[in-house]
Order: sequence, then structure tokens, then C-alpha cells
Amino acid sequence: MNVTANISLTQAEALTAAARGLADERGVAAAFAVVDTGGNLVAFARTDGANLITIDTAIGKAFTAVSIGGDTTNLTPAIQPGGPLFGTGLVLAGSRSLVPYGGGVLIHADGRVIGALGVSGAPSSDVDHEIAIAASAQVPTSPAR
Repeated sequence: MNVTANISLTQAEALTAAARGLADERGVAAAFAVVDTGGNLVAFARTDGANLITIDTAIGKAFTAVSIGGDTTNLTPAIQPGGPLFGTGLVLAGSRSLVPYGGGVLIHADGRVIGALGVSGAPSSDVDHEIAIAASAQVPTSPAR
């Protein structure tokens, strides 16, 4: 993983706005968190009607993605019965917790990882992941200062 830059506030806010728009299109009440390459929260938004648990879960998914260097959906096999992470996740969900469910994706700009986006609140983590992937494709490539 080539990490030499962090996401800017402008980029992070653009990501939360894009994710909110995509969730609205699907009728999903959700939370959206963007972290930098150190897992520190940069931007956050929660739509009206999103459950409170989505706050910590979205932040945790973003933190998990940047911590493992990949999208959280890659952990799905490990959380299945018999897998090494079976039973982990939401019990300890928080800003520095491993949340091994789809919806956390790495954010790239100019060929570098600059942070991660976490989405939580859709009826399934697959939909959270789809929203996060689509939003991440809309990140401005150059940070505005």
C-alpha cells in the first residue's frame, strides 16, 4: 500500500455528500464516516432516521478498511461460522474497533491511499458496500486547500 498523503477536508466532505446522495436514491437512512490514513475521523454525516448504532459502525468500518489496507467486505469469509473472526464486530463497534462487515472502502487519489469511507445503515452490508464504492469513485483527485 502506497500511503504518502491524507484526504483533505474538502475531499472528505465531497465523499459524505456523494454517499448521502446515493443513499437517498436508494431510500436508505445511514451514517457516513471518512477517516485519514491514520484512522482519524475527518468528516461525518448521518441522515435523518438512521439508527444510532450506525454512528459507531460507520466510523469503525472506515477505521477497519484503512487498518487492514483493503475493503471490509474482504473480511466477509472470516466472519462466517467457523471463520477466525466469527462473532466479532458490532459488540465492540466504535471509532477504533474492528468492524468486519461490508461498507468500509479505501479511498484513492493519484494512485495513493488517502483514507477510507465507512457506510452503515442499509438493510445489508452489501448495500452499504455498494454505496461506499460508488461514492469513493466520485472523490476529487486533488485536495483543495
